Amino acid sequence: MSPLSALGVFSGLFLPMCLGEYNTHSCIPRKSVLYQDNLKLFREEGIWNYSTMLVREDLGLLLLGAREAVYALDINDISIKKSGVYWRVTEEKQRECTYKGKHAEIECRNYIRTLHKVDDSTMYVCGTNAFSPTCDYMTYSEGQLRLEEAQEEGKGKCPFDPFQKYSSIMVGNDLYSATSINFLGSEPVVLRSSSSALRTEFKSSWLNEPNFVYMDLVPESNNNPEGDDDKVYLFFSENAMEYDFYNKLTVSRVARVCKGDMGGQRTLQRKWTSFLKARLDCSLPEPSLPYIVQDVFLLKNDDWRKSVFYAVFTPQSSSSDMSAVCAYSVSAIGDVFDKGKFKTPVTVETSHVKWVMYSGEVPTPRPGACINNAARTLGMERSLDLPDKTLQFIRDRPLMDDAVHPLTGRPLLVKRGDLFTRLVVDSVLALDGETYAVMFIGTENGYVQKAVNYAGEMFIIEEIQLYQTPEAIRTLRLSSTGQLYAGSEYGAVQMPLSECGRYESCLDCVLARDPYCGWDLSTGLCSAVASSPFASVPTNMIQSLKDGDISQCPKSETMKPENYTLVPGNNIKLPCQPDSNLAQVQWLFSGQLLLSDTKYYIYNGGILILNASAANTGQYTCESVEQVNSRPYTRTMAVYQLLPHTNLDEESETMTESPHSHSTPLPDLLKVTEKPKALDPLPPPESQCEDGRVVGLQVVVALLSLMLVGLVAWSLYKGCFRSRFSENSSAGQVKRPSDDYMQIQNNITSEFKLLGPTPSLSANKNQNAIIAFKGNGEHHFSPGSNISTVDGLGYIDDESEI
Repeated sequence: MSPLSALGVFSGLFLPMCLGEYNTHSCIPRKSVLYQDNLKLFREEGIWNYSTMLVREDLGLLLLGAREAVYALDINDISIKKSGVYWRVTEEKQRECTYKGKHAEIECRNYIRTLHKVDDSTMYVCGTNAFSPTCDYMTYSEGQLRLEEAQEEGKGKCPFDPFQKYSSIMVGNDLYSATSINFLGSEPVVLRSSSSALRTEFKSSWLNEPNFVYMDLVPESNNNPEGDDDKVYLFFSENAMEYDFYNKLTVSRVARVCKGDMGGQRTLQRKWTSFLKARLDCSLPEPSLPYIVQDVFLLKNDDWRKSVFYAVFTPQSSSSDMSAVCAYSVSAIGDVFDKGKFKTPVTVETSHVKWVMYSGEVPTPRPGACINNAARTLGMERSLDLPDKTLQFIRDRPLMDDAVHPLTGRPLLVKRGDLFTRLVVDSVLALDGETYAVMFIGTENGYVQKAVNYAGEMFIIEEIQLYQTPEAIRTLRLSSTGQLYAGSEYGAVQMPLSECGRYESCLDCVLARDPYCGWDLSTGLCSAVASSPFASVPTNMIQSLKDGDISQCPKSETMKPENYTLVPGNNIKLPCQPDSNLAQVQWLFSGQLLLSDTKYYIYNGGILILNASAANTGQYTCESVEQVNSRPYTRTMAVYQLLPHTNLDEESETMTESPHSHSTPLPDLLKVTEKPKALDPLPPPESQCEDGRVVGLQVVVALLSLMLVGLVAWSLYKGCFRSRFSENSSAGQVKRPSDDYMQIQNNITSEFKLLGPTPSLSANKNQNAIIAFKGNGEHHFSPGSNISTVDGLGYIDDESEI
C-alpha cells in the first residue's frame, strides 16, 4: 500500500460508521468539538466516583454525591463549592467488610447512591457504607450542608455493592427503590418504603437476576376519564424465562406498579398486586442477541399520554460495538399492559417449565390493573378489596406476551464505535413554532453527542469531548438554566446546552440545524433563540431545522486568493479543512474540477501537488460541499494563487532596489504573503559577504585535499593501499548528486531540501514566498542558506555539507 493510500485509510478510521439500512438515522456528528479548558470542572483530590446528582434549582445548587462525600455546588458554575460533608465508614465497619472478603480500599467504603428532595431544605441520602447500607437526612441552610445524624437502615433502599445497578425515586414522602436486600445480591426487590410498605415476591417469575436501570412516575390520574391511578415505571434487564436456550439469555424489560397499591387482603399481603412486566424491544439491523437497556429518560408532556421514554441500548456480546437509542410512548406501554395477552408457565414432558401465551379466561377486574372506575362500580375501592382469583392470577403470571415496540418501529439512532452510556432529553421550542426533543447522549470515552429527530431523520448536531482523557460518563442531568452536568469516576463537568458562537457564518449557523440557535441578521451573529412559548418570534432571525435552507442568508464576500511562488520539482501542500464532518471537499484548478491522480492527491486536510512544474501555476479553489435533504450547499473555504518562480538574480535586484522591504516570520504550514503594515529596515543582505565565505570554503577544501594526498602516499608506502581501499568501498559508497535527486523524485516520502539564499520579499504588492515541501506532505523552508546555487536552485549533494 502506498503512503498516500495508507493516509486515506488511517484518516477514515476516525469517522463513525453508518449502517446501510440506517444511513439516515445513524450519521456522523456534524461537528466534533475537542476538549476545551473553559469547561467547568469539579473534583477534589482523593475523592472518586462522582456518580449521584440532584439538581436543586430552588436552592441554586447541584448536589453531587461521590465516594464518602456530598457536595453543594453552584448550579451556574459547579467549579465553585459552596459546602460539603464527608460521610466516611468507621474502622469497625471497614474491618467487618474485609472479613467478608471485600476489598478494603475499593468496596469497603461509603458510596453515595441515593439523593432525593424531601422538602424545601431537606434531602434524603443513602450510602453503601462498607456493604452495610445506611440512610440519613441532610439539610442545606445558611450556606452550609449538614447531615442530621439520624441514620436508619438502608436495606432495600440502597444497594450493598457500590457497583451494582440500582434505581430509586421519591414520590411524595414515599421512596420507591429497586435493588437487592441481602449481602450477596441474590434477593432482588422492588420496594416502597412508607407506612404501607410493599415489595415484590421472591420468585424468579417476578425478577430473575435483574439489573435495575431507571424509575419514574407518570401522573396518569390527571384528566383520566377512566379514573385510573398514577403509575411508577421501572426499566431493567434480567435473565429471560420465556426462551429455551442452553445458556442464559438476558432481555430488557419495562414494569409498572400503581401508586395507590396497598397489597392484597389474603393473597399477596404486603406485596404488589399491580406488578406487571413486558419485554422491551429495540431491534438492530444486524442479527444479534437482544440489546440491553443501560439508561432511560422520561420526556414529560403536559398531556401524559404524549410523554416518551428514551432508552439507551448496548450489546450483551463483546463481539459487537454498536449501541442504539429507542423511544417508547407511555400510551403504547399502557396498551400492552391494559390490553395485551399474558404469558403462563406450562410443564412439558421433561419436567421443564415453558412459558407460552395464556389463552384462557382472564379474571375481572383485570389482573395488574389499578383501581379505576370499572373496579369501583364493582365495589372495589382499594387493592385490598380485589378477589383472590385476580391476585392469584397476577402472582403466577406477571409477564406479558406482547413486547413493547419502539415509537418509530425501529431505533432512532444507531452508532458504531464507543458505546453509549447515559442520556437526557430536552424539549426546545424553535422559531417555526414546533417543539423538538434534543438528546444529549454520553459515551464510554467521555463525549456527549447532541442529536435531534427531524421528521424521521436523526441528525447529530455535534459531539463534545468533556474530559481530557477518556472517562466513561456515568451520570447526566439537565437544568432549566440551559446547563448539562456530567459525572464520571474522575469528576463532574458542566457544559452549556448550546454555544451558538461556535458557528461563525450564516451558512454554518443555519446548516447546524440547532434548535437553540439562529442567525441574527441585525448583528451578523449566530445567537440563542428564546425558548419561552410567550416570547415573541424575532423577525430578524434565520433558522431552518428540517430543510437546512440557507436562501435567506446574505451573500458572502468573494474570498481573495493567497499568493505563493511555485518552486519546480517540489511537492506542494495547500491546506483546506471543512467546517463540517458531513462536508466533502472539492478542488478547482482555474475553474476546472480536480480529481486525485498521479499529479494531485486530494484528502480531507487539503491537496498535495506532486513534483510541481510550471504547468501547475494558477488559481486553486477549495470548496466544501454539504448535503442537506439531497440538496448540495457549496461554500468556498480557501483560494490559492500559485505564481511561476522568478530568477533569483532578478529578485536579488528587486531586493536591492527596495532596502526597506519587510518579511514576516514563516508559519508552520504556509507562508502567507500579505502586504506589510509597516516598513522595517532589513539587515545587510547576506549576498554581500557570500564571496568571502566561498573563498574561505575553497581554502578549507584545498587543505583537506592536501591532507588526503598525504594519507594516500603514506598508504602506498606501507603497501596496504589496495586492501584499505577495498574495505572502504565495501563499507559504503558515496552517492552522486544525480542519483540522490532521482531517489527523491521517485520516493515521495523522501525529504526535499531547498538550498541557496531564500529571496527576501519586496515591499510591492506582488510579494511572494518560495515554498518547498517534504515529499510526505510537510513543507521545509531553507531561509538564509549560504551555499551557492546552480542555475538559481541547488540541492544538497552530501548532507555532511550542512
